Amino acid sequence: MWFASDNSGPAHPAVLDALVRANDGYSAGYGAEPAMARVTERIREQFEAPQAAVFLLGTGTAANALALACLCPPWAGVFCHRHAHVEEDECGAIGFYTGGASLVLVHGPDGRMEPGALAAAIARKGGAVHQIQRGAVSLTQATEAGAVHSLDHLRALADVARTHGLPVHMDGARFSNALVALDCAPAEMTWRAGVDVLSFGGAKNGMLGVEAVVFFDPARAWEFQLRRKRAGHLVSKHRYLSAQFEAYLADDLWRDMARTANARAARLAAGIAALPGGRLNHPTEANEVFAAFPRAAHRRALAAGAQYYLWSFDDPAGQTLDGPDAGPVSARLVCNWATTEAEVDGFLGVLRAEKITQRA
Repeated sequence: MWFASDNSGPAHPAVLDALVRANDGYSAGYGAEPAMARVTERIREQFEAPQAAVFLLGTGTAANALALACLCPPWAGVFCHRHAHVEEDECGAIGFYTGGASLVLVHGPDGRMEPGALAAAIARKGGAVHQIQRGAVSLTQATEAGAVHSLDHLRALADVARTHGLPVHMDGARFSNALVALDCAPAEMTWRAGVDVLSFGGAKNGMLGVEAVVFFDPARAWEFQLRRKRAGHLVSKHRYLSAQFEAYLADDLWRDMARTANARAARLAAGIAALPGGRLNHPTEANEVFAAFPRAAHRRALAAGAQYYLWSFDDPAGQTLDGPDAGPVSARLVCNWATTEAEVDGFLGVLRAEKITQRA
């Protein structure tokens, strides 16, 4: 009953098999291996972007920070949601890799910036030499609250950015989960919606450890190459990154794993919402469930060995196990490609105290 994070899930056997094959003999390094050319071509095909520049890195933080460093100068700001991963979970990496750019936080429900709020935030910056200037917009898809931006919402946010001449970055750590939730083409959720550069996640969706950065405008490619090398993120034995991504993209594996994770999360969310005293704090539209349920149920689950985080973005008091049994406590639970229906159902059974009833 492991729902702590999709980062905790296993790599898919097809990915591991690809690594074993890549380990046979010798190969050029630093991205010059034949597999990287195949990965680039495959991503270009998937995204209907024949000129896209594609780069691989080992971590999502590096992917986000180095991509944004190519979009935002050090005297400017990156406009993002107040609960975006770049704000809450990357230890100031954006400021570090940009040489000092700030994050400008924008509100909105369920991790989604509202176009009007974004426009107002942009309007407050720039102009006078004393102010942070306008730099770039970063969107998170799926959001850190488990929701998914609709295509119309993405286009509306990108239109605001374009009105002010700002480039758009997409943090797609859970890009695959959002894509299958919307059942759309990758191009529709990226460059056709106004996205300039995508951090295309893999580690949360069944890979061992690799992320792609996709520039839909290849004019920025050389700067990214230099920044990646200077930052120490150009891997010498690069074939082990490209091998993972090639397996990921083969036979729609990346979509299949995301569909499974989303389906398990939907099953989990429905079960929690049906509990007496259970509720969803945010819509479950990808593979994360943010919910509250009675403290007694938490105690049973944790005693049974379940792994997940007590979690509330705005209510620390709602995250403690100290208090009345019936009091609601909020949590985040995340499913991955390897999560089974039996695992979900077993967890829900513990929450419902089914095992205790059977013993009685």
